[in-house]
Amino acid sequence: MKVRIGRKKIQHRTVSFDAAQNAVLLIEQRLLPHRFEVITTKDYPATARAIRDMVVRGAGAIGATAAYGLAQGMRAFRGANPDAFERHVEKVFQTLANARPTAVDPVNAMKQVRQRASLGGTVAQRQALALEAAEAFASEDIEHCKAIGRHGCKLIRNGMNVLTHCNAGWLAFVDVGSATAPLYAAQSMGRQFHVFCDETRPRSQGASLTAWELAQQQIPHHVIADNAAGHLMQRGEIDLVIVGSDRVIGRTGEVANKIGTYTKAVLAARHKIPFYVAIPCSTIDWQMRRGRDIPIEERHEDEVLGAWGVDQTGRRSFVRVANPTSKARNPGFDVTPPDLITGIITPAGIIKPSRIWAERHQLGFPGPQPV
Repeated sequence: MKVRIGRKKIQHRTVSFDAAQNAVLLIEQRLLPHRFEVITTKDYPATARAIRDMVVRGAGAIGATAAYGLAQGMRAFRGANPDAFERHVEKVFQTLANARPTAVDPVNAMKQVRQRASLGGTVAQRQALALEAAEAFASEDIEHCKAIGRHGCKLIRNGMNVLTHCNAGWLAFVDVGSATAPLYAAQSMGRQFHVFCDETRPRSQGASLTAWELAQQQIPHHVIADNAAGHLMQRGEIDLVIVGSDRVIGRTGEVANKIGTYTKAVLAARHKIPFYVAIPCSTIDWQMRRGRDIPIEERHEDEVLGAWGVDQTGRRSFVRVANPTSKARNPGFDVTPPDLITGIITPAGIIKPSRIWAERHQLGFPGPQPV
């Protein structure tokens, strides 16, 4: 997407790679919306920390970052012994995979990189193939998001009020986004609509990131407190809900997404409002058998007990909000059952959650094709 910096609009990807420096380039999302900055992670531990500490976040973006991070770690290996190289690769893989355990995109992305790299006969060939595979994943992420926009834009009608939760925009992917892709596509067709952005506590990605994106795109919107959504639904002020996901169970259609998604799905069902989930194929977990097995990340309690912001001098600072002696629980994600989901917007089309397994070969299932 193009970012307005002063009077200029500059094309940016959320994540990219500098082969000469063997470095990953990331938009520092914790500084948004107050400051736009691109940072460099110079080795794979730094890349893993950027994922863990949410310098970069969002399913496709951390998938591409992990893919680049794995290639980065592989390219940093010195030597020609294939066994030592594979031990090193496994260490890099596990470091990056453990950075954000709920999302499946990083693991799927890195599996693609390892599979492609394994075709090389020498360590040097595997290193080169790894970077090619990481670049391919990043490009595929963009194409998947564009396809989501083409399929999902038909849901956006003139005069609609659309609710989003968290950020599944271009900042959460390499470009375009998943939940925002139908919005951007509909805007390009001249349709007029309005977006309500859940603030999405505790890290407020809706207020800081989705709202920033929509402002950049000049799409009318309001930020709302998370608990205001039910009130607006009750009064008929929300027509459609579109969210992203960090993991969709291919066998069941269960959806793991930012904490609060399940609540919105329950409210939408109560008020008979369509509830859609937008995902690229890399977000589908074909191995896990039920949503209860998804590892739900428990993040630091400070995210709940306080908030980051910018003071009058422009300095970014943390402010304690809660009672000084209180503790907090901070699960980062919840799981929404398929019966609460109207449809999954995928690169292959809009599919009922119960139909994902039946349509698996159109959705990138890595197993054998049917005869």
